Amino acid sequence: MGLDFGTKTIGVAVSDRSLSVATPLKTVKRSKFTADAGRLVELIAAREICGLVLGLPRNMDGSEGPRAQSTRAFARNLSRMQGLEDLPISFWDERLSTVAAERALLEADTTRKRRAEVIDHVAAGYILQGALDRLRHIRGIS
Repeated sequence: MGLDFGTKTIGVAVSDRSLSVATPLKTVKRSKFTADAGRLVELIAAREICGLVLGLPRNMDGSEGPRAQSTRAFARNLSRMQGLEDLPISFWDERLSTVAAERALLEADTTRKRRAEVIDHVAAGYILQGALDRLRHIRGIS
């Protein structure tokens, strides 16, 4: 499962069982950590998720700022949730993922309103797909 963790929403994407294709799933409106984590735990259980990839918002120079620290803290707290202690959590550089998602939605002639509704989980799809592609490359699968 790929997550685009934002200040107001969390974009969620999932992959197929062969770990080759990421599919944008939904956007979760953020409230408090416990409620947000509860919604994610439900999705993880329902979809038999075996690992998480969180987009890490680095600055363009590669450094990490407050948003990256917030993402790491969210992952740390999530890993302490009951039932998620053994779930692998990794990070993926998310620089320009939202730009790529916006560009794809514009090319698909999506309305401004619809783009606002789906941009976060489409960006999560880009994050997850990048991680899946890298994993396939490491495993030597074409």
